[in-house]
Amino acid sequence: MVFENIRKTNEYNSEYWSARDLAKILGYSEYRHFLPVVEKAKTSCKNSGQSIHDHFEDSLDMIELGKTASREMSAIRLSRYACYLLMQNADPSKEIVALGQTYFAIQTRRQEVEQLVVEDQKRVVLRDQITAHNKHLAEAASIAGVKNYGTFTNYGYMGLYGGLSMTEIHAKKKLRENQKILDYMGSEELAANLFRATQTDAKIRRENIKGEARANQIHKDVGRKVRQTIKEIGGTMPEQLPATDGINKAKTRLKKSLLPN
Repeated sequence: MVFENIRKTNEYNSEYWSARDLAKILGYSEYRHFLPVVEKAKTSCKNSGQSIHDHFEDSLDMIELGKTASREMSAIRLSRYACYLLMQNADPSKEIVALGQTYFAIQTRRQEVEQLVVEDQKRVVLRDQITAHNKHLAEAASIAGVKNYGTFTNYGYMGLYGGLSMTEIHAKKKLRENQKILDYMGSEELAANLFRATQTDAKIRRENIKGEARANQIHKDVGRKVRQTIKEIGGTMPEQLPATDGINKAKTRLKKSLLPN
């Protein structure tokens, strides 16, 4: 396949295509004539809610000018998704464009499925870990004198979610009454909650915290610290992360993906 032949990998072993190589393959006489197509693809990328910089990376390519001469020229490294968008905006009368549309549509969908499997795997592992660590946390809270574990849990959520209670988080995520918040979190949100739980457990035990009010405050403080860390590294606040489908659906998809063909 011609598009596979020009696929490259960077220093991090991630695949990409050079816009200059793609322009030649698609039959554009000069690279500058291909640039308007690139701009249209960038607009499509932005309109689809994707980051342009994640899929169109400005770079320099070494261009051979003759047998002994070469020069660095501006270029763009394209992701598989960027190539797909380019094919949708290129000249449809070109046979090679139609071929590219089919190739990148199939490959992009395959990549989406692979990414979903990875996300499902992370979600299932993290959800199981939270279940296990919440048992340890409940034990530590009990030793500290916590009688109302629901209130204790709520303090942790309030710290991590900027003051939102479990009920408010539930409503913000548009979950039904019988749906558990943790079962509908993506891996990023689950990881933040796992860190909150493990660090609260460790702090209560390490400092030998006593008293329900003190334990509740510790849980809230740890949640705030985790939230502050997320903010400092430029992450998305947990209440802004979208709810996913249920963890049981993720488990079902994984079982199907692991079945022999």
